[in-house]
Amino acid sequence: MSTTFIASMHEKNVKPWYAQLWPWLLILGPFSVVVAGCFTMWLAFARQDPLVVGDYYKQGMAINQDLRRDRVAARLGLSARLRYDPADGKLSGRIVARESMPYVGGLTIHLIHSTLPEKDVTLNVRSDTRGAFIVSLPMLEMAHWQVLIESESREWRLNGVWAWPHEPEAVLAADSAQRK
Repeated sequence: MSTTFIASMHEKNVKPWYAQLWPWLLILGPFSVVVAGCFTMWLAFARQDPLVVGDYYKQGMAINQDLRRDRVAARLGLSARLRYDPADGKLSGRIVARESMPYVGGLTIHLIHSTLPEKDVTLNVRSDTRGAFIVSLPMLEMAHWQVLIESESREWRLNGVWAWPHEPEAVLAADSAQRK
């Protein structure tokens, strides 16, 4: 009689599998992998990869032309300093040639976002007799910006990287090895 009583008490305390904690903990691992896989697929299909270039041959030819423009900037001894003031929403800078001679003329400044092409900014400015310029720029996002400054006629260019706001000022100089 005692064994039947213990067996019947044991049967009353047994819960069905879905009321137990362990099966749910075991199911949680594979379920989270499926959810993460679905999220990864959504990321892969919902966003276009902006780093892939369709016509790589044309881009390669353009790089050679850009190297010529780098050499011209090096021969002129050009350098630039840029500073952004977020309170005023102004980008200011100065372009100088060899022996601190200011560059006077039209400039195009390209601020290229490192990963999102829709956030790229192109500014057309004119430097004064001291080589200085100020242009309105509503908000500069915190990022590593590729900075490209070129003359109005596109005969020379300066380029570099600016990690704003970690670097309050960007300093670009033509590479002296390019003077050949």
